[in-house]
Amino acid sequence: MMYSMTAFARAAVDAHGRHLVWEIRSVNHRFLETHFRIPESLRGIEHPLRELARKHLKRGKVDCTLRLEAGASESKVTINRPVLLQLLAAVEQVRRDAPEIGPVTPIDLMRWPGVLDDTPVEESLLEETASQLFEQALTDLISARAREGAQLQQTICERLDQIDALLKVLKPQVSQIAQHQKTKLMQRIRDLQVNLEPGRLEQEVALLAQRADVAEELDRLAIHVEEARSNALGPGPHGRRLDFLTQELNREANTLGAKSIMPETSQRAVDLKVIIEQIREQVQNIE
Repeated sequence: MMYSMTAFARAAVDAHGRHLVWEIRSVNHRFLETHFRIPESLRGIEHPLRELARKHLKRGKVDCTLRLEAGASESKVTINRPVLLQLLAAVEQVRRDAPEIGPVTPIDLMRWPGVLDDTPVEESLLEETASQLFEQALTDLISARAREGAQLQQTICERLDQIDALLKVLKPQVSQIAQHQKTKLMQRIRDLQVNLEPGRLEQEVALLAQRADVAEELDRLAIHVEEARSNALGPGPHGRRLDFLTQELNREANTLGAKSIMPETSQRAVDLKVIIEQIREQVQNIE
């Protein structure tokens, strides 16, 4: 399966009075580079999560951000009613014994230890929830990379088919180079009114045809196309190998264009370079 390096995933959950959100962004990069932004209270989970990402991802620049926000339930004030009733009874007793003492406000009552039920959330519970949520977001990211990778695979194979079609057009044209050179040379001789020995004419034609021979380039182009198709449809990894093959395809296309002496072959060489460049642009996003 082919994977893209460009994707985005988001996972959120409400747990333990908190709202946790993981966002993972991935873009193309020569190697695997992971960056984590995590609240300091949960910094302990960064290393195992980084190793988990390295286990499933091979290339790309990956930014992982965890946001920890107060949940809706956390904003509610919970009163410990038994403690409050005991405190009110004690305040009433104090009033009877010391009437000169001023009134007690509700704020004073809530400040008394134990009146507000404020049980802190254990960090271990938050760490476990955040780790599970990261695995969910990472799974979604991998799925997104796979979906885009499948589209890239189809696009690249279509471009390789176009190159094959151009090569089929070029091969018959290349076989006509010798005759084209001979006809062109004969016309020049007639224009210059020069008499040449038949053997010398054949030598000149053979020399020109040899210089313009692109059969080797066409063969190598066909070999590289087949290798690229095999790699694109194979198990991978794909990115670096396909990048190398596009460079080789471009090299052969440049040589073909430089040696072309017929307008038809020159135009096909330009068409080849355009298609190869389209493949190269897509390959930059492949893992």
